[in-house]
Amino acid sequence: MSRLLVFQHVAAEPLGTLDPLIRRRGHRIRFVNFERNPDAQPDVERYKGLVVLGGPMNVEDQARRPHLRTELAAIERMLELGRPVLGICLGAQLLAHALGATVKRQRTPEIGWHPVRTTEAGRADPVLSPLGDAAPVFQWHGCHFEVPATAVHLARSDACEQQAFRYGANAYGFQFHLEMNPPLIERWLATPAYRRELEQLAGSQDEARIRTDTRRHIAGMQARADAVFNNFLDLAGRPQRRHTLPSRE
Repeated sequence: MSRLLVFQHVAAEPLGTLDPLIRRRGHRIRFVNFERNPDAQPDVERYKGLVVLGGPMNVEDQARRPHLRTELAAIERMLELGRPVLGICLGAQLLAHALGATVKRQRTPEIGWHPVRTTEAGRADPVLSPLGDAAPVFQWHGCHFEVPATAVHLARSDACEQQAFRYGANAYGFQFHLEMNPPLIERWLATPAYRRELEQLAGSQDEARIRTDTRRHIAGMQARADAVFNNFLDLAGRPQRRHTLPSRE
């Protein structure tokens, strides 16, 4: 049974809908929660792929959050090994930074539901193509990555040109949150630090609008997300049957 490594930064930002997809395919998940164990030093060579989730910290916080350096080194090693890497939001920023790109502050945070448009490369991409030409996706970020010079630009939005990229054949950075479901969105809306970010937008976004947009868009995004995530998981190996004997660690 193949094993996937997942870097988590805060309890409020889990795998979301990606979790059951991974498990149904027979992969074992190994979480490293850097909020609980900031000194963790995971051995990435034991895993078929790496998923790096989001969080409220930023790449520039390395001095006071040394685990970000650990994560960058782990990403670099997985890239060297040629194994699949998926970065979501902060994870995408870390992947871009590991590839030599800068991470910058957004002029205005991009929060809530916003349409993302794929580039020509994105529409043909073997992982991201189910997103179609354009689709509303859930966003929550105050920083963004520059697309690395060695990567392929896959998607953009009006507020943020750099929404997705691919490096090589199997490393992906998504600025947006395809993994969201209604309970997780409600969790973010109830988290004080996230609420303060939302309040700063004063009028352009609020809880009521996010809830209304969620009812309108969540089913479509989840259908596209399942297709995108399954395409990515194909890179880590074909689905395993559930009756396969569990591996021993």
